[in-house]
Amino acid sequence: MIRIVVFVLTAVLSAGMVTASPLAGDKTYDMLFRTGTLDEIGRDAELVYHREVTSALKPEAQGRDTGDIALSFRAGQAPLALLEFRQDGKYRALGSFPASVGNPMIMYFYETVVRDMAEAAGGSPFYIRNRVKDALIQTSDIEEGQAVIAGKTVTTQTIRLYPFADDPNRDRMQGFGDLELRVTMSEEVPGWYMSLVAQAADVYKSEISFDRLDETP
Repeated sequence: MIRIVVFVLTAVLSAGMVTASPLAGDKTYDMLFRTGTLDEIGRDAELVYHREVTSALKPEAQGRDTGDIALSFRAGQAPLALLEFRQDGKYRALGSFPASVGNPMIMYFYETVVRDMAEAAGGSPFYIRNRVKDALIQTSDIEEGQAVIAGKTVTTQTIRLYPFADDPNRDRMQGFGDLELRVTMSEEVPGWYMSLVAQAADVYKSEISFDRLDETP
């Protein structure tokens, strides 16, 4: 197996390197849930991401949820993208998704944030999910930046969402009222997503980062 390792260095070295422009709600959704992001990935290849979790309200989440997530493919008339969680030599299937739609890592990211928030802060996961879904179709700012990948400087695009910024219940969310969802994407990253970060002040952080593309010869 050929292992292609991609090194990513956040490129915001100064505020002047980042430009932001408004993005309509439908464009925000289309950018985050971009279709065709797996079309150029060989069906015998595997995308590997790393997830790091910290939670002041649920400290056990770090050991439970920190690990690698592998995306592979199942051949067929309608190929499927398979997600698998890997930790300390153990493997757990996370689900299968139509590969033609796009990279399911975005759905995994949002669903785990909903679950983690409901578990740590309480409240209805249905309410939390609906607020997150509503944020996905609101006008946002898209930030143009740069990153270094395998020694090459590439252009990145970052979208930040604040699903509970105006929520009447935010003061009861134990810090999650300040939740920021930050997705950084690049044409130069296999599978489109460079990093997917959810952060709520000092109480919670979930970061999924693209690690590498493994290919068989």
